[in-house]
Amino acid sequence: MPVIGYLNPGPTGPAEPFVAAFRQGLGEAGYFEGQNVAIEYRGADGSYDRLPELAADLVGRKVDVIVTNGPPGALAARGATSTIPIVFNGVGDPIGVGLVANLARPERNLTGFSILTAKLIPKLVELLSELVPQARVDGFASEPEQSEYAA
Repeated sequence: MPVIGYLNPGPTGPAEPFVAAFRQGLGEAGYFEGQNVAIEYRGADGSYDRLPELAADLVGRKVDVIVTNGPPGALAARGATSTIPIVFNGVGDPIGVGLVANLARPERNLTGFSILTAKLIPKLVELLSELVPQARVDGFASEPEQSEYAA
């Protein structure tokens, strides 16, 4: 039975919203925990400094793939293995944080989902000014791209 390592910078357990959505997606693809796939859960509960240890534990358990959320989890998983496939989500700019060199061909053992919101903000402001010429942008509030986790 294949084993998925689920590494989450936040709390992790079968009832957590991201985990529930992940399990739902697996089910839609025909994979059901305990029937034809096993999942090893690891959560750092917001203590990002624990992520390398948790990632190393999953590698030591010889999981078949590591699934993770956000730049801290993806970077910790990348630091723990160069051979086990890593699938990330919640990374706004995987090139900017040093996960991959190229989105079309990630080259390493990493792949994932990115909406590149940080790179799209200038274009969104430009479109807004074209659609509503009388609108004025004095500032823009956004969560930073967690650049402190860049490799």
